[in-house]
Amino acid sequence: MSEFVKVCAVDDIAMGETISANIDGLDVAVVHAEDGEFYAIYDECSHASVPLSEGEVEGCTLECWLHGSRFDLRTGQPTGLPATVPVPVYPVEVRDGFVFVSLSPMSDAPSGAPNGNAPSGGAPNGVVK
Repeated sequence: MSEFVKVCAVDDIAMGETISANIDGLDVAVVHAEDGEFYAIYDECSHASVPLSEGEVEGCTLECWLHGSRFDLRTGQPTGLPATVPVPVYPVEVRDGFVFVSLSPMSDAPSGAPNGNAPSGGAPNGVVK
């Protein structure tokens, strides 16, 4: 099991909003979904290779701003075309008012996408863009 990395304070992400974080070289979208929970998903649409963190949150989905693909934040599965390939999602914990993300994906990474493992020698903290 991967170590959890502190990314930001809970108050840094309003409900229905998303931030982009680079955690040890991996771009992750951290989402405060409309169900009140926090989710982490690979920050690149599997259809058009654009940042999902720039998209819109609706319920427990994140919509890509370019072509409208939707991804389930809990599973990474596409729920709206044109995307048909899932994206990795990562475990999130909220502790003491902070959001922590693990780099061990909960879902399988599609072919060509990062596997979620942190590069060796990386800094043990998240950098929010």
